[in-house]
Amino acid sequence: MSRRLLLLLTLTCAVGVGTVYFPQAVSPLVVTALGASPGSAALVVTAVQIGYTAGIFLLVPLGDRLPHRPFLVTLLALTGTGLLAAGCAPGLAPLLAAAAVVGVTTVAAQVIGPLAAGLVAADRRGAVLGTLLSGSTGGMLLARTFGGALGEWLGWRAPYLAAGAVALLLAAVLARALPITVPTSRRPYPALLAEPLRLLRTEPELRRSCLYQAAVFGAFSAVWTCLALLLTGPAYGLGAHAVGMLALVGAVTMLCTPYAGRLVDRAGADRVNLVCLLGVLVSAAVLAAGAGGGAAGLAALAGGTLLLDVAMQSGTVANLARVYAVRPDARSRLNTAYMTCAYLGGSGGSWLGVRIYDRAGWQGVCALVALLAVIALARHLVAPHGRGPDARQAGGDGRGAPPPVGVGGPPTAAPPVGSAGRTV
Repeated sequence: MSRRLLLLLTLTCAVGVGTVYFPQAVSPLVVTALGASPGSAALVVTAVQIGYTAGIFLLVPLGDRLPHRPFLVTLLALTGTGLLAAGCAPGLAPLLAAAAVVGVTTVAAQVIGPLAAGLVAADRRGAVLGTLLSGSTGGMLLARTFGGALGEWLGWRAPYLAAGAVALLLAAVLARALPITVPTSRRPYPALLAEPLRLLRTEPELRRSCLYQAAVFGAFSAVWTCLALLLTGPAYGLGAHAVGMLALVGAVTMLCTPYAGRLVDRAGADRVNLVCLLGVLVSAAVLAAGAGGGAAGLAALAGGTLLLDVAMQSGTVANLARVYAVRPDARSRLNTAYMTCAYLGGSGGSWLGVRIYDRAGWQGVCALVALLAVIALARHLVAPHGRGPDARQAGGDGRGAPPPVGVGGPPTAAPPVGSAGRTV
């Protein structure tokens, strides 16, 4: 794949993921401008997040059924239209409806990942996935800053209108730049929706990767959910802005994930996963030192959250590389199963973390992080290494079969457009 196309797809991932997060910063401005209660305005954020989860389940499996170029262009066009409608909404109810549409359709990053894995050689898959993940991370981290700054300057509608224009521009560019691909499945839509559950039941490598990500993302969510309680509590007595400032430390992961991808290509997903899970375990000990407050405690929190962020994101690259090698003809459905398990793990971690914090404080949350890391490590140590995707050849499926047309290499139906031969 050309560097230009990789940059374009990375930018698309950043915009798609950022669209889920920038409404969080705009919510207080909506309260003032529309005269809504804080709880009502927060429903806008909830609508986007619920819509996003629904989009992963309902739309991402179609990546195996539809050609990627028209599918991605349509998704971005609908996202852009929804964002413009939200920016022009006369009241809270139309804004909520537009936000739900935006949430459902802004799943471009989840479609681009399987597309990338199918069009790039196996020995470069990790590096490309790492680059795409760095774009998603950047979009997540910078979206709140973008939304808050632009909203304070030009009003709450400006971030929606600007994001909508960018999404429509990307749709127009991708309509010319994306290569033509051939769908890998002709199964009817209801069968596609049921397929992720069947894959979870029949593919042990998928279940293993889902367990790793659910455990680590659960630890990550527990830490960041309870961190606000710790920083604003008696140990530190800081404001809510302190959490946002600490989150900026995670920007380092944008530089780490491409490197982690290259390590996956050279050393294999299992070795990278092992290092990442050990990193999560070490982060629990570092974070525990932040319970006492003061400058030393704040430094421990910064170092611990950075280590946890890097371990989670790098482990994600390894997990995705393994998952996409399981069934080259079903990568979008595999991605749906994987992301659903990850979000369930994250939700469970947040719920459990708050309850543990109420009873055992910050040290209890750190103990939960360590426990989740140990569970994933225990599964990793009994995994049948050497027989999974790490041993598979470029583009193959690990069963002796060649890659299907349009997935493991350039499509035969038509030459790639705007690509030097490979795509994310």
